[in-house]
Order: sequence, then C-alpha cells, then structure tokens
Amino acid sequence: MKTMPPSLPAFKAYDIRGRVPADLTPELARCLGLAFAAEFRPRTVCIGRDARLSGKDFSLLLAGGLTDGGAEVTDIGLCGTEEVYHAVFSQGFDGGIMITASHNPADWNGFKLVRSEARPVSGDSGLFALRDRILAGDLPLAARPGSRRKRSFRTAYVQHLLTLLGDAVSLAPLSIVADAGNGCAWLPLEEMRQRLPCALIPLHAEPDGTFPHGVPNPLLPEKREATRAAVLAHHADLGLAWDGDFDRCFFFDEQGAFVEGYYIVGLLAEALLARHPGAVILHDPRLTWNTREVVEAAGGIALESKTGHAFLKERMRRENALYGGEMSAHHYFRDFAYCDSGMLAWLLVYQLMSRTGKPLSQLVGERMRRYPASGEINRSLRDPAAALARVREAYAPQNPRLSLLDGVSMEFADWRFNLRLSNTEPLLRLNVESRGNEALMREKTREILALLSE
Repeated sequence: MKTMPPSLPAFKAYDIRGRVPADLTPELARCLGLAFAAEFRPRTVCIGRDARLSGKDFSLLLAGGLTDGGAEVTDIGLCGTEEVYHAVFSQGFDGGIMITASHNPADWNGFKLVRSEARPVSGDSGLFALRDRILAGDLPLAARPGSRRKRSFRTAYVQHLLTLLGDAVSLAPLSIVADAGNGCAWLPLEEMRQRLPCALIPLHAEPDGTFPHGVPNPLLPEKREATRAAVLAHHADLGLAWDGDFDRCFFFDEQGAFVEGYYIVGLLAEALLARHPGAVILHDPRLTWNTREVVEAAGGIALESKTGHAFLKERMRRENALYGGEMSAHHYFRDFAYCDSGMLAWLLVYQLMSRTGKPLSQLVGERMRRYPASGEINRSLRDPAAALARVREAYAPQNPRLSLLDGVSMEFADWRFNLRLSNTEPLLRLNVESRGNEALMREKTREILALLSE
C-alpha cells in the first residue's frame, strides 16, 4: 500500500477518476481488480481502455488483480466505454471495467465499472465498498487464479447499432464530418462507413493519448473551432465530435453552428416516441422546459432524474424508460441495455435527417428560439456551497418553484435556472433558460454570475 493515495480521493459518486500518479497509481489499478473480484465474485469480466498513455499499463495491472482474484478476463483493448457495455450485456459477462477519464486532461485516467447486464456500479451500489475494501487491505487471492485473453466484439457491436435503426435503405448519402478528437471514436466509425451510404470525413482520427489537438471535450467552446471549420470547408451536411471514450456525441449543423445537447434530447425523444408512443422519457434537471413540452406533445411521459450516468441508468431500469437524455450529451437507450451511447445518438439523428429531408438547423431551430438557453457555465470558486446558498437566498423572496433534486433549480413564470456542484470536478455549474426571450435569459445569466462572484 506504499504508493496508494490516502483516502482514495479518485472514488467519486459514480466512477473513479483522477490524476496519474497523484490520485491513480499502478498499485491502485491492481488493487481495484482484486477488490472487484472479492466484492462481486464474477466468473468473467470484460475490460477495455481508451487512448490515454497510462491505459495500457493500468489494463495489465487491473487484469492481473482480477485474475489473481479468480476471474476470467477478456480484454477488448482500445475501445469506447459503450463497447464494454455492449460486450457485457451481449456476451453475458458478469462484469466490465472501462479504463478512461473521458474528457479530462491527458494526465488523468479512471475506471467505469458495471456488473452483469451492464448495470452501473455507483457510490450507493458498491463503488465505495470497493474503496473501503482496498483501504482495509481486504484483498484475498483466489486458490485458483483466472486467465486473461484478448478478443474483439466490435463487428457485433456495430451490427447491433445498425439493427436498431431498422431499414437502413432509407438513409441519405449525406456528407458528415467526424471529429474523433484523437480518442477512440474512429475505430468503430471505420467499420460503419463501409455499411452506410453517408460520406464520413475523418478529423483527428488517430487514437493518441497525448491529445495533440487538445483534450477531446467539445463542451468547451474553444474545442469546437476545428469541427466547425471542417464542416464549412467540406460543405458538409452535419458535423460530429466525440469525447475521448465516445460515450458523448456533439452536433454541428450544416452552417457549422454548435447545437447544444439540450435540443438534441428533445429531438431524439420525439423521434423515438414516434415509434413507441406513451413511453417514459427521462431528462436531467439542468434544462427542462423544451424536453417536457416536446415529450408531452408526442404523447410520452417526461420524468426528471438526478444528473450522472449511474443515476440515469438506475432510474431508466426502474421506469423501463425508452430513452434518457442529459444536456451534457449523454443519451441513454432502452434498446442498448439502458446505457449511454454516443454512436447510436448520431445514427438516430442521421436517420431523422434522412427521413424528413430537413437539415439539422431546421430540425432544432424553432425549439432553440422557443426556449433559448445559456449553455452550461462553469465557475471554480473558493466556497462553492456558500455561493450556491447565496443565490438561493437572493431569489427566495420571489417565491419560485423550487427543486433540490440535483443542486438548486428555481422556476419563475418566464425563466428558470439550475445551479449545482459537479460530481466529477471542483466546479459550480449554471444553466439558465427562458420562454422565448433570449434577452431575458442573458440578463438573468449575468445576474446570477454576479451573485456568484460576490
């Protein structure tokens, strides 16, 4: 335990994530494998990793811990998080672990864990039990160790996604920029492009854990320019960009404009409800009005869920929800074992564009005008909890509709906001929207930011 970080701060609410080696060490990777094997007693475990430079060593050490704990390990190598999910639920593994830090800087890494059927392991379903077991050194070795083998299920994964589209003959020969951000997204896209009529134009396609073009996080406005420029240069019909493990997909319309994930949630909900009327749709509390209106108009049932992939997946299963969407570009599908998929999301939007003959700007334009939104604004503050309380106190006299499901949501007649602490980073996150009044939305955004900076 000599190189183990004290108290294991990398264990978060729904995954493990931190800097290497300050928060994540090689020893921790091995101990996690032993703890997973001891706590859950899996016979078989699937593991994979993104392009980060520490991923290969972590993968070997994690596998070593799992096999020493008695599990049979199948290593699918470089992949996306959803490829691990797919392998677990389609191949009958007892568990899965993806080594990734998603959109975080290159010197970070982490682990996303699932049990059978790709059920998430979160803080209240075993993640902290693993942490406590590691801290206690309760990591027994199996009398008979398991073994590790390498396999690929990528062809089956791609086939599953395309099957969910139904009749692919109706897909149009669109031109689509695909910005992998030097993560792993191009690996399945290379196989998909042979089976789709669209022209996928690769950008930053080579997996490279140094991230030479910057960390793949299109939520940051400065990371969008390359995709926007490529859409314009190629006169493309659509632009796509993914984070490092490609469980989130971000959209650019034919004019190169970035489309907030909030409006994609409504778009996907409407498209899926056309096939499954009356179904439950989940959404997060950050931005809500557009999603609620679209879902109710399409005959669905809109339910609010706490933000975070583990929480959404657990709620998806409880409600048997057809689809769940977060404005941060996580999209969850019942037909993908209630898991998030950054590939299925773009395929469904592509299918909708093909079916309607409308560009993305037209599909979302009216909704953006009807419910203008600030987009997520992050602030790093010395005392974020006090700042959040200050904002809540300032607006309480106006008697807004209040929700504390996830941070603080306050709803007024013509505008609303959500302010919450990040589960993965030391940040306060703000989202503001209004009813058809962009000037009001911007005014209230400035007003809240001023309160935060006091």
